[in-house]
Amino acid sequence: MMDMTDWTVMVTGASSGYGEATARRFAALGARVILTGRREAPLKALAAELGDRTLPVAFDVGSKEQVHAAIDALPAPFDKVDILVNNAGLALGLEPSWKTDLTEWETMVQTNILGVLYCTRRLLPGMVERGRGHVINISSIAANYPYPGGNVYGATKAFVKQLSLNLRADLLGHPVRVTNIEPGLSKTNFSVVRFRGDESAADKAYEGVQPLSGDDIAEACIWAATLPAHVNINRIELMPTMQANGPLAVHRE
Repeated sequence: MMDMTDWTVMVTGASSGYGEATARRFAALGARVILTGRREAPLKALAAELGDRTLPVAFDVGSKEQVHAAIDALPAPFDKVDILVNNAGLALGLEPSWKTDLTEWETMVQTNILGVLYCTRRLLPGMVERGRGHVINISSIAANYPYPGGNVYGATKAFVKQLSLNLRADLLGHPVRVTNIEPGLSKTNFSVVRFRGDESAADKAYEGVQPLSGDDIAEACIWAATLPAHVNINRIELMPTMQANGPLAVHRE
């Protein structure tokens, strides 16, 4: 496994789930890790556990002003980010599109799309200038396989998938890598957020199946990031063994 003591990693949404697991894995490899999220207390607790090579920074990725202010204020040696893990994101609701709350659509777009854009655009120029870097985007199989109630959530993740491919096209000739990771059914706080805090409803999504874990997604991030520099993993789609894409739906009268 590569020595990452000279690398700086920023993980968005690091207070729980995929982000926390990924931050732990990079820290275990010796990297400097910037832990970001909206909730300051869990970020500080995680940083205290992982040690002084971690830096907790609380901000909302959906706010351009907060993103710029936080990144511009990063102290040395955390100010030169080599790996950006765009993990912060959420799904809200499973209602059909004509019944959804428009503000929840806007929240998903603000976080899942604009959050990725704000962080990437602020950090990518430094990667290009220094001649090394990696943008790892966390998308979803919802980008590839529509399902009832997925509407805008799936659309935001499809945006992230296509953005990743277009970043690769722009970066041709520069030693900066881009990887899109597309998880399937995973047990984190994702479903609790989607069901607006209803834990019993969230738990039903995992009944009778062993879902992916945050550690499984972290493993994919680490694998892509620690391959030799001439290898770019464009995308990783992963599901639990007990999940698969289904047949096309047909409604019969």
